[in-house]
Amino acid sequence: MILEQLVNGLTQGAVYALLALGFTMIFGTLRMVTFAHGEVYMIGAYVGFEVIRLISPNFFLALAAALAATALLGIIIEILAFHFLRDAPHSTSLLVTIGVSIVLVNATQLLWGPETLALPHALLDRMDYGEVEIGGVYITYFQVLVMGVTVLLMLILYFFINRTRLGMVIRATAQDYEAAYAMGVNVDLVFMVAFAVGSMLGGVAGVLVGVYYNLFYPTMGGLYGLKAFSAAVVGGLTSLPGAVVSGLMIGVVETFTVELGTSSLRHMVSFLLMILILIFRPSGLFRGKELVRVRGD
Repeated sequence: MILEQLVNGLTQGAVYALLALGFTMIFGTLRMVTFAHGEVYMIGAYVGFEVIRLISPNFFLALAAALAATALLGIIIEILAFHFLRDAPHSTSLLVTIGVSIVLVNATQLLWGPETLALPHALLDRMDYGEVEIGGVYITYFQVLVMGVTVLLMLILYFFINRTRLGMVIRATAQDYEAAYAMGVNVDLVFMVAFAVGSMLGGVAGVLVGVYYNLFYPTMGGLYGLKAFSAAVVGGLTSLPGAVVSGLMIGVVETFTVELGTSSLRHMVSFLLMILILIFRPSGLFRGKELVRVRGD
C-alpha cells in the first residue's frame, strides 16, 4: 500500500515539477514572474481534450498539439506582458500577466462553458487504461506514461540548456542580457524562446493532468499554478533540479495526507511544509545554485 501511494505521489509530483520547471525557465531568463502560467497549463489541457475528442484518441497527438498551442500562447504573452514593457517596472508586467490569466479563464468559459467537462469513456477505453503489477504494486500504464513523459522532458530540457548553442545563449543572456546584447545576441528572440519553452512545459502538464483525472474546467490552472510557483520558490526559483525535487515532494506529501484520511487538509499540509522549509532555508532547497551561478549574482 505504501509503495502504491508513493507511485501515486510521484505521478502527481511529476506534474507539479513540470509546471515548476516552466516558472523557473521563465524567471531564470527574464527575471520576471508570470501569473498566467496556470492558465497556459489550462489551455494545454483543453487543446488535448479537443484533439482526443474530435480528431483521435491518441495521447501523443494531443501532447504535440498542446506543445504547439502553448508555445504560440507563450510567445503572445511574452510580447504583451514583457516585450513592450521591457523598461517598465516589474509590477507592471505582473499586473499584465494577471490580466492575461483572467482573460484566458473568461475566454475558456465562453468557448467551453463554466462546467466541468470529461472525455467519453469509449475514447478512454481506446487509449488503453490497463495496469501492470510490479513486486505486488499495481501501476497503471497511464501513470508510467505520465512519469515517462516528465522524465523525458526533463532530460531534453537539461540537454537543451547545457549542451546546445541556443541553450548557451539563453544562459549567457540570463547572466547579463545587456552584455549579451552588446555581443550581438538577439535578446528579444532569446526571451521569446525561453518563454515559449516554459509555456510548453505547462501545456504538457495540463494534458497529463486533464487526461489522468479526466477533468477539464476553466479554473483548473489556479491552484496548480500557485502550487507550482511555490514549488519553484522552495526549489530555489532559479534552480531546475530544485524545481523538480520540490514538485515531487509536494506530490508525495499530498498523496500521503489523503491516505491518512485527511483529504480536505492536503493543500494546507503541503503549503505548511513549504512555509517551514522557507523559514529554515529562505533561499530555497537548492539556493538557486544553477542560474545564480551563471548569472554571477
